[in-house]
Amino acid sequence: MKTRLLLYSIIAFYITTGLVAQNNPQSVKEKSSEDESYFLMDVSYINDAVFMGRRDSIAAPYLYPSIGYYDKSGFFADASASYLTASEENRVDLFLLTAGYLFNSKKWSGGISGTGYFYNADSYNVLSEVVADITGILSYDLKALELSLSASSYFNNNSSPDIFIGFMADRTFYAAENKLLINPRISLYAGSQYFYQEYYSTSRLGNRKGQGKGSGVTEPSVVTSVEIAEASEFNFLNMELSLPLQLYHKQFIFSLTPVWAFPQSSATITTDDSVISEDLESVFYISAGIAYWFNTKKEN
Repeated sequence: MKTRLLLYSIIAFYITTGLVAQNNPQSVKEKSSEDESYFLMDVSYINDAVFMGRRDSIAAPYLYPSIGYYDKSGFFADASASYLTASEENRVDLFLLTAGYLFNSKKWSGGISGTGYFYNADSYNVLSEVVADITGILSYDLKALELSLSASSYFNNNSSPDIFIGFMADRTFYAAENKLLINPRISLYAGSQYFYQEYYSTSRLGNRKGQGKGSGVTEPSVVTSVEIAEASEFNFLNMELSLPLQLYHKQFIFSLTPVWAFPQSSATITTDDSVISEDLESVFYISAGIAYWFNTKKEN
């Protein structure tokens, strides 16, 4: 049971930040007596919306409740809402609907998922022009650490889809009678940047949507055309160091995930009257949450 609950908690974090990833199922395999279907409810907070190390010039902190059903067959479905808590914003900025399949064997684990994104018209999230994604993950347990590969396709408004490839290496350590899991991880990601071009066109250098406060100016500047030279190129985009912490107490899961992102491959942004070379900087962000799970009725 805890194996799949652990998978969920990491999945929920990366869905909210825009990228699905999977944790080490071996870390709690000895705690799993049998697979059962269950519901899981979660309330989490993230201090900024960051994707591939990219973010808006104004922080987008989210409070996001979610509820999901995880069938013992491996199929799951999850729904969540992201409430933007930034000063003077205070609105539901994003709805997410996700469905997929997870599997776990002695050495191999992984899954596939599809997510629909429903952003508020005023959203300045760096992924605000993404409408859906399909992601697959495959992991292999080497005992000393677990290696994972992920592949994703993100579908954008008014542009081509993005393709991303990820590599993750992690290991889980135990404390407090195996109730506390500490899971240091390094992640590397590569892909295209159509999502970033669309974001710049609508929320950064172009007109801010509606009355969104993320612009930091009183009068939005009008830019009729924004292009990123590297949008179609497949480049190394981001390296992340993270330390997911999870504490299990009866039916509750308390989680804390600090992440330090080092974005790569700066964009060259061309507008009607200028060419801008982006200056990328490392970014630290953190997510924290409380989840409660309960089994459905056991079958005889």
